[in-house]
Amino acid sequence: MISSLPSYEGLTENPFKGPEKRHIQQVRGNLLSPALVTHFSEPLLIHDGYMQWLFDYNGKRYLDLFGGIVTISVGHCHPKIIAAATEQMNRLWHTTNIYLHPKIHEYAERLTQTLPGDLKVVYFVNSGSEANDLAMMMARLHTGNFDILTLRNSYHGASPYSAGLTAHGTWKYNFAHSFGIHHVMNPDPYQGLWGGSRDSPIQSTRASESDVVNGVCSSVGKYIGQLDEVLQYSLPGGKLAAFFAESIQGVGGTVQFPLGYLKEAFELVRSKGGLCISDEVQSGFGRTGEHFWGFEGHGVVPDIVTMAKGIGNGFPLAAVVTTPSVAKTMSQALHFNTFGGNPVASAVGLAVLEALEENEIQRNCSEVGTYFLQNLAKLREEYPVVGDVRGKGLMIGVEMVQDRNTRVPMNPQMMMKIWDSCKDLGVILGKGGYYGNVFRIKPPMCISYDDVDFTVGVLRKVLHKTMSE
Repeated sequence: MISSLPSYEGLTENPFKGPEKRHIQQVRGNLLSPALVTHFSEPLLIHDGYMQWLFDYNGKRYLDLFGGIVTISVGHCHPKIIAAATEQMNRLWHTTNIYLHPKIHEYAERLTQTLPGDLKVVYFVNSGSEANDLAMMMARLHTGNFDILTLRNSYHGASPYSAGLTAHGTWKYNFAHSFGIHHVMNPDPYQGLWGGSRDSPIQSTRASESDVVNGVCSSVGKYIGQLDEVLQYSLPGGKLAAFFAESIQGVGGTVQFPLGYLKEAFELVRSKGGLCISDEVQSGFGRTGEHFWGFEGHGVVPDIVTMAKGIGNGFPLAAVVTTPSVAKTMSQALHFNTFGGNPVASAVGLAVLEALEENEIQRNCSEVGTYFLQNLAKLREEYPVVGDVRGKGLMIGVEMVQDRNTRVPMNPQMMMKIWDSCKDLGVILGKGGYYGNVFRIKPPMCISYDDVDFTVGVLRKVLHKTMSE
């Protein structure tokens, strides 16, 4: 049974202002990039948002469980963020970093305090792709090596440079973007060759308690063997510049790694002269609940961290944080970013950090996220098409299958039907994975227990109807 949409005290709707939907669709089809795709069979026209809510042009309210592709961290139109941006815009928008202005220095100090070890030098940029581009350049300059490793099923951006890191054929154009980049076997506990146990309240059906000894999953050695084989056979002298890894794979469908994998991978990479780079674009800023940074859950400290999306709660802002020794390499030539760390971006970033702390967002991710995972796991017990429920905090994936035993991905038509039906009932889910068969649940991190109950109720209703038909 589905409860009514949860109420939100003080929630207001603004009247729609803009062209008719038909005209908007014509403009999109004729004047915007044909590569832009819209979600759902009938595209949503969104014009208003508040915290975890979105409103379409007719005033219909939706519970947003995708957060603008894992970008809204503390909530749509969060009052504190609006106030900080407005105050700064009334004072100074832009002056570039050839002059001193206070906000970038305040923000750099506050941001680096959240990171462990020697990660104390920050470069501000404007997007995750740009951050990963810069991290690639830093690693190659610092090590004197060129080759870089990433995992299959990873996503690190779509710029001409970072597209080489991304290991999804659906995101790649036919040009030389992968020169010097090698993609190694993905250690997927659900679909991978050797399975495994992961750092999640919910384990896959392939995991067992005997898998883990002293915190390390038994499948790790086999996956690390595959990584080592690439080093031996594909790299000159086995030397590399860097190894990139998301703490939890985002676009790939919230794929976690077997316990202990990332720690052993980092040790192997460093033994070959490479730097370890953690892509925290989606998993950072408390989203995983237990830690502020996703990599902390793996017991590692990287040499470089890239971050974006939730860092600005929707404002174009990103950063690369590294150690003083790596940063020193960049002084070999002039380096500059026109908009990176501009006064408004810095004010917004600082306000996001304050809101995360004041609203106890990390704690909410841990408590509400665990409750969410536990209730989604009940759906796996009820419906054989729910193959896997995984994740940590409010970074959650639900993998849909044709058959639980073979783990064959659900066909696109049925997946679309379930996706559309949830939207029609007021819940916006993301979709990912190579086959598009994983529901990605990465909402604004302010959602409540009531929101979870409503979502699970919607999914149960839709799954029951779909399976009956």
